[in-house]
Amino acid sequence: MDVTDAMTPREELVTVSLPGSRDAALEHLRKREFSSVAVVKEENGDEAFRGLISREALIENPDEDQLALLVEEGPTTSSDASLESLAELMIDTGARRVPVVNGGGLNGIVTITDVIGAIAEGAADGERSVSELATRSVNGIYSGSPLRVAEQELRYADTPYAVVIDDEADPVGILTDADLIAVAEIVEGEDDTGGAMAGDDDEWMWEGIKTVGNRYYPTRNVEFPDGTVADYMSDDLITVSRTQTARDAAQLMVRHDIEQIPLMSGGELLGIVQDMDLLHAV
Repeated sequence: MDVTDAMTPREELVTVSLPGSRDAALEHLRKREFSSVAVVKEENGDEAFRGLISREALIENPDEDQLALLVEEGPTTSSDASLESLAELMIDTGARRVPVVNGGGLNGIVTITDVIGAIAEGAADGERSVSELATRSVNGIYSGSPLRVAEQELRYADTPYAVVIDDEADPVGILTDADLIAVAEIVEGEDDTGGAMAGDDDEWMWEGIKTVGNRYYPTRNVEFPDGTVADYMSDDLITVSRTQTARDAAQLMVRHDIEQIPLMSGGELLGIVQDMDLLHAV
């Protein structure tokens, strides 16, 4: 299977053009559930790909109006590249969204979700055991921890999840950054350097992040409701066993719209299988 079979083609993509202002990107990210938008520029009558502008870049640079200064360069692939080479690229760079570029022009975008879907459907290899692919180091948190503590714990651990354990040290659920984003509220105030908040863009940015369930969320000027991890975690814990395959895990991820699955055996937590881990099976 090649990248062209998995990607979203150019004609279905929304782009912004150089030269341009911040408002062009803001307009698309306000109205659509995008985490980033591709940037193109007309050169000698042809469209050239220039990079991506992410929601994170807009949030982190609230006073920058020039699109060219917000563009981020990153890895790209070609439409005739194999899914195997794409998986290697994502593993090596950590990229979850890769522009497909041929001859300098944008042909599409391919995401890790596209690759997981291909594994789930049998279009990409997925026969390796999840036991071989799982990460043995697991981020965990106590079910009675306050939600604000949980938010900080995920940030310090630099992971998008925590497996929740109860008083008996048994896994009883999972808390993700999406769970935190869904209940967080932005508040008025000043940041740690004494600067005022960005302004009119703050509300739509935060609402947009909540809608998309992005991996990024600001920790300053954000409040979390009272309550514990147990009140906000997903208690329907989807798990896999050592005998299951990468394809089994991919199908569960697609079916339940999740990015990580605990690996269990006889009630014991052995590891975590994340979507990036499944790329090693391709």
